[in-house]
Amino acid sequence: MSSKQFGGKITKKWKAAYEVSEHWKNGKFQNLMDTTLGVNFWNIPKMLYRQLCASKASYPKQNLPIKSLDLNAFLKEDTEPKFVWYGHSVLLMRLQGKSILIDPMFGDDCSPIGPKRTKRFSANSLECINHLPEIDLVLITHDHYDHLDYDSMLKLKNKVKNYFVALGAKRHLVSWGIESDKIAEFDWWDAKIFENIQITFTPTRHFSGRGLSSMAKCLWGGWALKTENFNVWFSGDSGYGPHFKEIGNVLGPFDIGFMECGQYCEDWPDIHMFPNESVQAATDAGVKNAVPVHWGGFNLSYQHDWFEPPEAFMKFAQKKNLDVLTPQLGQVFSINLPTEEWWKNLESNL
Repeated sequence: MSSKQFGGKITKKWKAAYEVSEHWKNGKFQNLMDTTLGVNFWNIPKMLYRQLCASKASYPKQNLPIKSLDLNAFLKEDTEPKFVWYGHSVLLMRLQGKSILIDPMFGDDCSPIGPKRTKRFSANSLECINHLPEIDLVLITHDHYDHLDYDSMLKLKNKVKNYFVALGAKRHLVSWGIESDKIAEFDWWDAKIFENIQITFTPTRHFSGRGLSSMAKCLWGGWALKTENFNVWFSGDSGYGPHFKEIGNVLGPFDIGFMECGQYCEDWPDIHMFPNESVQAATDAGVKNAVPVHWGGFNLSYQHDWFEPPEAFMKFAQKKNLDVLTPQLGQVFSINLPTEEWWKNLESNL
């Protein structure tokens, strides 16, 4: 395991930049409300036991296929934005004639430093980067391994023009050889205009870190992208809280919202949302069409079947009259995508 996986060390220079934030207190970034991470020494035995006893349905029966990118369809000039979801939280979008990539974790393992590997449900996913167009902007929500991947960032380097990242993530990219002047860091509610797109970093209830010494040394959040005609929101990893209503009041309503829904667990209810909470968060924020994400890539919770997140999300969304989109991995889609339970066909064909 390369030490490069840990990313950049916190020097006095980096720390001075973080201390300016009102969300940096007592030597680390803090949530807006009391939050229990649910990961501590005392519950490790219980968590390991649950992992060992995880049901077979926690993993797909076969590798999940990723459709080859239809570049012509993605780049075609259109009044509506185009999107491509690659599983977990990897999202490619075409907005205002620009290609934007969020949390590009295409790697095959999101536990590169752990004693137990967490393999991706899809094979050869890193090769997807070869087929991507030139990327105008990469957005990073936080520095956890399942959102910020060393191998992916190295492979993407020559394709990416600009990076907008959570405050604290820049040091990692710089340590991996990405030019500092290409990277802008964002605190919560910071906003910039990029190619006629207003981009705002929105608060979440979560945590960060790539090792024990870097816990909570990078902020965590979501991204709102607003044009003259369309409003997109990527929720980011979060437990449920009042910040969703505030986001909706300040920046909503949203034509489409990509909602964290997956890897939830009774051991960490404050930092990830159960499907009913994810639907409520979408409703709070004024999302008109919701796409459940943070599933279909890895098993990080061992508490639910791999396809449970979208099914449960759709069930609760129906009660709230919330429209749901369920794209296949790698599929180019727009806001008019019909809901399809594609995972059922995949499981039944075996």
